[in-house]
Amino acid sequence: MHYAKASSRFTAFALGISLFISLASCGHPSNKLNNGAGTETLRRGLRGEPTSLDPTGAPDGFSFQVLQDLYEGLTTASATGSVLPGVASSWTVDSSGTQYTFDLRKDARWSNGTPVRAQDFVRAWQHVVDPKQGSPVADDLRLIAGAGAIITGQLPPSALGIYARDDTHLIVKLEHPAAYLPQLLSHSSTFPIYSDASAKARNPENWISNGPYILDSWQPGTKIEIRKNSFYWDNANVHIPRVEYQFVSDETSQFARYRSGDLDLTDTVPANAIPMLGKDHRMELVIAPYLGTVYYGLNLSASAIAGNLNLRKALAMAIDRAQLTQMLGFDQAPAFGFLPPDIWNYTSQRWQWKDLPDADRIAEAKRLYAQSGLATNSPIHLRVLFNSNPVIRKTAVVIASMWKETFGIETELDDEEFRVFLRTVQDKSRWEIARLGWTADFNDASSFLNVFRNGSASNYVGYSNAAFDSLLDEAASTPDPQRRRSTLEAAERLLLDDYAIIPIYYLVSKRLVKPYIQGVKPDLMDQVPSKALTILAH
Repeated sequence: MHYAKASSRFTAFALGISLFISLASCGHPSNKLNNGAGTETLRRGLRGEPTSLDPTGAPDGFSFQVLQDLYEGLTTASATGSVLPGVASSWTVDSSGTQYTFDLRKDARWSNGTPVRAQDFVRAWQHVVDPKQGSPVADDLRLIAGAGAIITGQLPPSALGIYARDDTHLIVKLEHPAAYLPQLLSHSSTFPIYSDASAKARNPENWISNGPYILDSWQPGTKIEIRKNSFYWDNANVHIPRVEYQFVSDETSQFARYRSGDLDLTDTVPANAIPMLGKDHRMELVIAPYLGTVYYGLNLSASAIAGNLNLRKALAMAIDRAQLTQMLGFDQAPAFGFLPPDIWNYTSQRWQWKDLPDADRIAEAKRLYAQSGLATNSPIHLRVLFNSNPVIRKTAVVIASMWKETFGIETELDDEEFRVFLRTVQDKSRWEIARLGWTADFNDASSFLNVFRNGSASNYVGYSNAAFDSLLDEAASTPDPQRRRSTLEAAERLLLDDYAIIPIYYLVSKRLVKPYIQGVKPDLMDQVPSKALTILAH
């Protein structure tokens, strides 16, 4: 999943553990929009506007945050990451481990009262893998039988291994056993879509979804408002009638809104606010582990970078990640590989030079730069593209200064609003380096590595290595979990050896939560569904 947070992974926390610090300078805890019983509104900060509320076409974390409120898949995830029934009340798997049968709830309803049918999932998944649609989440379904051939245009979408035996029984066939399938099915890429997908049904005022909430309004650039879905099967356990997502990309601005009482829950915290938070003791700071990596993508079609492995490696080695993460705060962990810790059944790979003393690392970077054919007295010019955010810009400035000091490289920094950035990054004539991030759609190494398959919609750098793709195909076809693990680890090592990307740091989730908001327990995918939250009397 595309990611634009300016935070990083906090490896000192154990799985499922969050750090709560009570803080006190956040203003009076009254909710200005809460006017009495039954009218409570939860105000949530969101650092970027969703690119889409269509589950089949939403590639980013901002969209997913809202989609998990509007829709529900076959399964859902608990705060600890365990799989719970969603639209499917139960499921079985055959002895081969490759065929699942899902029994859909008879009381599962769309927001217009019509039943959620097995055919709604079939239609949605076929839409995702249809190459004519160009869905950015198609790779999530590669484990479904026939998906790979459909994505590459060799088979029609109707050949996908998903069938409706009847309205309430869905059969899913896999290319190979995949123990993580139930977890994947809680992700928005597998959500159903209403079968009558007319323009009327997709407009905000007539939006039809099947989750705990229904879209009320979308004010571009400002906010999204959602309200409780009276037809949702588990409506009795949805405790907050209305939710308002306010788009506030600047961390300091979110913090100010929180302090003034205009936000109940943020999705970020400015690092420079920590001294104040520790001093005033009334807010709540929640920091939790997160499966995500911030990295620089190197444009492999750019003349200065393409075919110049020494340059790419030199750029990676010149970054002092310890200095950078210390500046960002929250004890982020420097990244010397793409996949973060805590990936299920996987050992994250790392560059061998990661433990070199700083002086030796810089000396080797300078040697590689000299061997790249570039001279320090005739520096190259690099354009770095990133989405607008003060901390992301600060990170870019620091890295640019490291490259300037080590190599004399001149760097042009270009920042854009997130949705504009997602369009611009697809135009390789506009940048040599792009600040990117990826977070797990499900807890498996393939969720990260499939990003760099040749032809993947998220492979912005243009990485193409037949050996890498072959390793992913081999891993996908083996039922042996240990062989699959070692094959995926070999694929990550190959990606790192090719220096198509420069991992920078691993992510953590960090947010502020008003004391009267209960139930915030982010998991490794940073999921905090509004359904799980409660507003206490205050």
